[in-house]
Amino acid sequence: MSNAQAITGNSLSPGGIAPRPQVPSTLSEETEEDELPTISTAGAQGLAGLASNPAFASLIQNRLTSLVGRSSGYIETLDGPVRRRVTGLKGVQAEHTKIEAEFQKDIFELEKKYAEKYRPLYERRRALIEGKDEPSATEITQGEKEEDESDDEDEDLDSEDDDDEAPKPKVHAPAPTAEELASAPKGIPEFWLTALKNHLGLSDLITERDEEALKYLVDIRLEYPADKPGFTLIFEFAEGAKAFFANTKLEKTYYYQDQVGYEGDFVYDHAVGTKIDWVEGKDLTVRIETKKQRNKNTNQTRIVKKAVPTDSFFSFFSPPSPPSDDDSDIDDDIDEKLELDYQIGEDLKERVIPRAIDFFTGKALRYEQQNADFDSDDEFDDDEDEDDDDSDDDDASGRVGRKAPAPPSGNTPASHQDPQECKQQ
Repeated sequence: MSNAQAITGNSLSPGGIAPRPQVPSTLSEETEEDELPTISTAGAQGLAGLASNPAFASLIQNRLTSLVGRSSGYIETLDGPVRRRVTGLKGVQAEHTKIEAEFQKDIFELEKKYAEKYRPLYERRRALIEGKDEPSATEITQGEKEEDESDDEDEDLDSEDDDDEAPKPKVHAPAPTAEELASAPKGIPEFWLTALKNHLGLSDLITERDEEALKYLVDIRLEYPADKPGFTLIFEFAEGAKAFFANTKLEKTYYYQDQVGYEGDFVYDHAVGTKIDWVEGKDLTVRIETKKQRNKNTNQTRIVKKAVPTDSFFSFFSPPSPPSDDDSDIDDDIDEKLELDYQIGEDLKERVIPRAIDFFTGKALRYEQQNADFDSDDEFDDDEDEDDDDSDDDDASGRVGRKAPAPPSGNTPASHQDPQECKQQ
C-alpha cells in the first residue's frame, strides 16, 4: 500500500475529508453535554491519528526537506537591475570559492610536510616500544620533566578535594642494572592495545577475542596517497599475529572528494581497507553457530556449522560503502555507519597516533573527559528552564538523570573537518 493509501486508510475518508462525527439520535440523562462529539474534537482526533502515522510523518518530512534551500520568492520580486546585481555577487562568491579550495589544498600540503618532520620521532618511538633500543639520558630527563608537570596538575586537582593532604614526593624510576635489563620484558608489551583501549570510542570496538591478536600490534602510522587527497592508516603486527592472519600489516585509506565542500573543507568520499587473510578457524569477525538438523525421511541427524558475523575491531578494515544512485536497497542507518567509520579514522589520525603515550598512560582520558564535560548541556541550562528540566529528568525512582559523556568530536586544526561533513554531499 502506498503512502497516500496508508494515510487514507488510517483516518480520512476516500474523498480526503475527515468523516463527519456521528450524532446520537437520542440523549439520555447519563450523557454529559461536554462528552458529545463535535466537529472540533473529531478534527483534533483526526490530526492526532495523522501525526502518529509513520507514513504521514515521512511524507511531511520529505516535503519539508525538499523546501530547504529553495527561494522564498523574495528575489523574484526585486527589480531587474537589483536582481542583476545579486547575480554579480554570485560571481564574486564563485571566485571566493576558488580561493577557499586553493587554501584548503595548501593546508593539506602543509600537513603532509609536517608529517615528514614527525616521522623520525615516530620511528624512534617504535624502536623503544619494540625494545630495539633503550631511551637516552636526554629523553629520560625530558620525560621526567613531563612527569613532574603532570604530577603537579594532578596535585592541583586533588587539593581541591582535600586541602589538608600533604603533597606527595616525586619519585622516578631509577636507572636499571644490567641484570634488571636482561630479565625485564622486551620493549613495552601491549603498548598499542593499551592505548587503543584507553580511547573512549575505540574501546567499545575491541572484544576479548580481538585482544589476543591486537597484543601483537607494534605500530600504527600515517601516510598519504600520492594520487588523490586522503590519508592511510597502517597497522603493523609482530610474528605472533600470524596465528590469526597471514598479513604483516593492515591498511585503511580514507579518500576525500576532488572538490571541496560548501564551507571550503575536504569532504569524505569513501574508504578502502585491506582484505584480511585469516587463518582457518581464526576469523575474529565471525562466530560459528552449530545446529543439529534431522532428516524427516531417514530420521538421521547431522551437525551443521554456519559462520555468523560478530562484533570485532577488525571489521574496521571492511568499511561501509556509500550508496550509489543505482542502489535500490539502502540501509536506513548508512549515514550513521559512514560517519562513525570516518570518525574512528579521524581520531586515530589526529589523536591516537600523535599522542600515543598519553593514551597508553591514560593522561589523554583526562583531557577527553574534560572536553566531553564542557560539551555537555547539563551545566549550562538556562535559569528559566531549570525547574522544567529537573522535572523532566527525574525518573520514577526520584533519581535525576544525566547524559552520558559525548564521544570525542572529529574537528581538527588541520582539516577543520566537521563530523557532519563525512556524510555524502
